Amino acid sequence: MESCSMVVSSTLCVILVLHLGLISITAQQNEVQIGVAGQAVILNCRGIPPHAAVTWKHYKLVIKKSSITPLKGKATMSDRSEIIPSNKHLKVMDLRLSDAGIYTCEYESHAVSVSLHVFKLMVSLDGHFLPNEDLEMTLMQNSSHPLPNLSITLFNSNNNIVTPIVLGDKTHQKYTVKLKQLEATDSGTWACRVHSDSPLISQNISFDVKVLGFQNSDLERKYATVGSTVILSWHLNFQKITWKEGFTGQLNWRQQESVPAHELLDFNITAWGEQHKTRKSNPFLFEIPEGKSGSTIEVKLHKVNFNYSGHYQCQLAYNSRYVQSKIELVVMKVSANPAGPLPRGAEITLTCQVSSPLPPNTHLRWERVNGTQMDVKKSKQHEVKVEVNVSTAGLWICHLIEDNDLMISLSYTVEEAPVWISYVVIGASIGGSVLVFVLACLCTISGINWQRRRQRAKRMVQARQYLLENKTCQCQHRLNK
Repeated sequence: MESCSMVVSSTLCVILVLHLGLISITAQQNEVQIGVAGQAVILNCRGIPPHAAVTWKHYKLVIKKSSITPLKGKATMSDRSEIIPSNKHLKVMDLRLSDAGIYTCEYESHAVSVSLHVFKLMVSLDGHFLPNEDLEMTLMQNSSHPLPNLSITLFNSNNNIVTPIVLGDKTHQKYTVKLKQLEATDSGTWACRVHSDSPLISQNISFDVKVLGFQNSDLERKYATVGSTVILSWHLNFQKITWKEGFTGQLNWRQQESVPAHELLDFNITAWGEQHKTRKSNPFLFEIPEGKSGSTIEVKLHKVNFNYSGHYQCQLAYNSRYVQSKIELVVMKVSANPAGPLPRGAEITLTCQVSSPLPPNTHLRWERVNGTQMDVKKSKQHEVKVEVNVSTAGLWICHLIEDNDLMISLSYTVEEAPVWISYVVIGASIGGSVLVFVLACLCTISGINWQRRRQRAKRMVQARQYLLENKTCQCQHRLNK
């Protein structure tokens, strides 16, 4: 009985050892490797003697043989693969989704199997976007095993996690990832992290996102004073992101949103950064600075007029899609009413005005140099001008202030008129008053005389009428006798 027990125990031990060995062999044969479509992958053939001749197969189709005269098999990846001589690993280039499956490395009477799991990531618009467009990706997977349910994490170019919308089908074969409204600053290399617990998968798939746009904000405000020189610039980012194709654009100006736009110039930029501009018929003259890089669109306005204000819009066009950036030019001017030197005892009104309403955080302010707080006058919210009454000579400055920051200033000097001018003014005033008095008197006398003549003429008419009536009566009397 004891011998039987020992035999049974030994048999169980042998079975257990064989089972453990079988599990180990199975685990080795079921090694999973990850590949990404479009890239290369190296499939490991572990434990192969350095000089052994191996044959790689995809399922039952031969891929390559490392014999003295290498043979090419009939598998679809035969033209895209090679055996590495030093370790007999198989390198497959330009992976395709259909390349997934079981690969076998055979040598002598041994075989090592590898399961290749392939992911394919497709990015909408070939990864070339304009600002505010949506990023959409399609992730597909293929394997010889049942497809796992994947969790997807998206990292932007700054390696920060972003939260997209992820949609997957019931078979887990296809996932759709959506992210709304890209910005020009999103350009760079992104990463899609794919994770699965069974089988254990943790794979980063990198891809490029290129957003063609302006480094300027969507709406920039620039201030200028009448008579000054101002430069308006739009900086593009296409050189930093190595844009693959050329594109066109144009620069328009309109004084108000409700009026038609005037095209100032159009341009085209090649993929090599060469810039070509064409000036259009313009309502005013401007200069196009030379020697600027292809990534900058710039115009220079000399002796700015108050009517130069308005919206300057630079627009890019790529594959029938558009992106634009505006610069609002606000022009400031000062004036006096009446203009000229200030006579003694007189008063003038100084006006500081801008071409368009100001935002709530911006205001105009008159102040007198070396003056007091009483000499300061501020505009109210959204006012386009501020006025101040001045009765003494001096230097006045109008400031445009945004968030307590001084943006532009324009001065006006009130000069005191010479004494003789004051006397002339006084004399002219007195003379004018006397002249008015004399004219009034003459008009009064003339009116009285006209009235007297009218009354005299009326009495004469009455006298003639009386005489005629009297003669008629005498004649009648004589005839009666």
